[in-house]
Amino acid sequence: MGTPEFAVPSLEILVENGYEVAGVVTAPDKPSGRGLQLAPSSVKVAALKHGLKVLQPTSLKAPEFIEELKSLNANLQIVVAFRMLPEIVWMMPSIGTFNLHGSLLPQYRGAAPINWAIINGEKETGVTTFLLKHEIDTGSILFQEREPIGPDDDAGSLYQRLMFKGAQLVLKTVQSIEAGTYRPQAQHDPGDLKHAPKLFRENSMIDWNKRSIDIVNLVRGLSPYPAAWTTLAGKTYKIFRTSVVDKKRQTPGDIETDNKNHLHISTGDGWISIDELQPEGKKRMKTQDFLRGFKFQ
Repeated sequence: MGTPEFAVPSLEILVENGYEVAGVVTAPDKPSGRGLQLAPSSVKVAALKHGLKVLQPTSLKAPEFIEELKSLNANLQIVVAFRMLPEIVWMMPSIGTFNLHGSLLPQYRGAAPINWAIINGEKETGVTTFLLKHEIDTGSILFQEREPIGPDDDAGSLYQRLMFKGAQLVLKTVQSIEAGTYRPQAQHDPGDLKHAPKLFRENSMIDWNKRSIDIVNLVRGLSPYPAAWTTLAGKTYKIFRTSVVDKKRQTPGDIETDNKNHLHISTGDGWISIDELQPEGKKRMKTQDFLRGFKFQ
């Protein structure tokens, strides 16, 4: 059960290792592109390539979907980047249902764990497989793998690494379940839980009163998608790459530029350089290219 690109390697690795995938559950096709033609999910494309049965329910509680799912007689269900499942679905298989999550649970429960780990300046994250239960992302842990976060990582680069590390962990988990060697461990609250709520326009806006490093981490954690944003000279810009500049602090939000090579903005404790950005209605570009066609007064 999965929808985006992140779930594809997990499906592929099971097929490649000879496991019988009785069916694939993914989101309905969605309008895409300028013509708004219906486009399949990344998981559906991969499933059809392997000749697998694909289910695309609009409602996970619909009686016809429940009956079709039952007819697959699956021993085990695996969830990677999908929707919240009703109990009737996750309780259906004889072995149960496990989920792959992009963090070291119990930290960063929620919809955007990869993004928030970077936004919060973490130096390490990972992937976790766990058994589903009623409360979201709280089930017993099966396996975990750690992954360092480098200073130049953004959400895109970390997403790619965790996507493939997660697939290896899915395979390890299935093999352990098959062999009967898995030992689920209950999650314990360490008392300083950090959460990973869904990203919205409101929590993607840059606050120039914050510290430079916090702004740089916000930009990294939201790049390339959904992207941090701000307004400059009355227009909205997505910001994809920034760096800290060692200069004397001014009023947060002040702009300093030579209109050729650099665009610096003052923060709560210093300055940052805007290195890549996207003006409204235009493509992502380096700041030097942007400044060739735009002059700050």
